[in-house]
Amino acid sequence: MSDVTQQHPDRTDIDRTPDPSSTNPSTPDPSTPDPSTPDPSTPDPSTPDPSTPDPSTTGAERAVRLVVLDMAGTTVCDDGLVEQAFSAAARRLGVEPGSPEHAAHLAYVRATMGESKISVFRHLFGDEDRAQRANEAFEGAYGELVDAGQCAPVPGAREAIEELTGQGRTVVLSTGFARATQDAILAALGWRDLVALTLCPADAGGRGRPYPDMVLSALLRTHAADSVQQLAVAGDTAYDMLSGRRAGARLVAGVLTGAHDEQQLRAAGATHVLGSVAALPALLSTYESGAAARGTAP
Repeated sequence: MSDVTQQHPDRTDIDRTPDPSSTNPSTPDPSTPDPSTPDPSTPDPSTPDPSTPDPSTTGAERAVRLVVLDMAGTTVCDDGLVEQAFSAAARRLGVEPGSPEHAAHLAYVRATMGESKISVFRHLFGDEDRAQRANEAFEGAYGELVDAGQCAPVPGAREAIEELTGQGRTVVLSTGFARATQDAILAALGWRDLVALTLCPADAGGRGRPYPDMVLSALLRTHAADSVQQLAVAGDTAYDMLSGRRAGARLVAGVLTGAHDEQQLRAAGATHVLGSVAALPALLSTYESGAAARGTAP
């Protein structure tokens, strides 16, 4: 367990920064990348992959000292909880399940998995008051599901985090949920003291994924790495991949236990794709040895 102090800002619930995005739910916010479209920052496949170790580099230069992990879908089983909580929030705003509007909203929620939830609701419902009411309903419904025992770790996730820590790495858990929901999940799993730091969008100034803010905040707050090239990021969504690549992480691993498939993860910049986060400690050890190549690990 690192001696880094976990930091929570005074604003522990909902970020209220106005959102400039479009109010048409069928049209994604132009400032928010489409997860199905390769990000301009993703290297051309014909060019050398910066995540593949150069044999001329030393082990110290390839060291991964800070690992930033997503929660729901990556280290925590989702099992449809996000969609259930969204339906409760939509109903509160008068959008009934089964309606065309609900179907369009749900499609947007699925496409933007990993993004800050308040940002999603701002896009879907337009004005700030409706977005805040939807977000409050979502967080409340998700919290009730957690309290009802519908929250479990991805198999092998805790053991992977403990192994990463045992390897001398600092581990940070990040989420697109509000702080209250993140804390409820950590409490339900008994993970409050498992990692050095936990982050939600409000902890990083209000911007969640696909922005790099939470990843860079992990670097700045923990002082665990000397540069962004000593960072590894893992998540189950295209927005996790975009966030990691924009932060400059050399290794950005997608996992297949959540929202998006291998094609979506790679299109968004994944350097590696794993069956689950349980395979991450072995991947990092192999990467540091200089033998890791861009590919799919079990």
